[in-house]
Amino acid sequence: MTLNALTQHRARLGEGPFWDVPTQALYWVDIAGKQALRLIGANVQIWEMPEHISAFIPCESGDALVALSSGVYWLDLESPGLEPRLTLLCIADPQPGNRPNEARCDAQGRLWLGTMQNNIGENGEDLPVTRRSGGLFRIDRDARVTPLLRGLGIPNTLLWSNDATTLLFADSLDATLYRYFIHADGNLDTAYVWFGPDKRGVPDGSAMDVEGYVWNARWDGSCLLRLTPDGHVDRIIELPVSRPTSCVFGGEDLKTLYITSAASPLNHPLDGAVLSIRVDVAGMPCTRFAG
Repeated sequence: MTLNALTQHRARLGEGPFWDVPTQALYWVDIAGKQALRLIGANVQIWEMPEHISAFIPCESGDALVALSSGVYWLDLESPGLEPRLTLLCIADPQPGNRPNEARCDAQGRLWLGTMQNNIGENGEDLPVTRRSGGLFRIDRDARVTPLLRGLGIPNTLLWSNDATTLLFADSLDATLYRYFIHADGNLDTAYVWFGPDKRGVPDGSAMDVEGYVWNARWDGSCLLRLTPDGHVDRIIELPVSRPTSCVFGGEDLKTLYITSAASPLNHPLDGAVLSIRVDVAGMPCTRFAG
């Protein structure tokens, strides 16, 4: 497997990769750098945000959603990068001192958004997480917000089974991936441990392939773990970054894995880069927001 840096851009906290199949475009964010980024062909577009941003997801309407510290907004993709036009969609989590962290759309195009205590200072510095004030919320296309979980530490990974009956979800503060049964009314059952703490870092974002295996980025672990559908390590993909944050399948055949990463005290040359690697199995496509 050959790993390449996709662009020269280096994020302070790269996250949230999303591959848009219709436009063959890669979306991602730099949370601490307050940037929304989109790569189409060889061209990188950057929108400078007024606040920390944790998600950048295209919509069926043609614009995109961005999850900022103060709420979820529409972003006009025709607006200039230095003057992005933003329109508030909703405030999912009104808890003071919280910020969004993980976001992904389910097969119905509803946005699931995990929040946490803000751990980023005004200058991008790390702040300690001292309370479990986060939650998980579902946002429908009409902006209706449904709270699903409370008392979360650092929410990461949002993946659903093909039959939409189970959710795979990580709390990095627990170093654990959990599985939830989804009731017919949309509420979540009690969590059970799917993959517990591991010596190779803590779980961050993930992607699922067509065989139902989960590719999990390991913060401070310098690797991805490919996990079997029943939660065991199938293989380890070593990476030239110390803090991989998430991954997504893309390319025309969905066999290119794009991996976001963050800066680290180790100062590896590729820390903060988006890496790309060809793999031997296709991934599940991302779903746009239905609005």
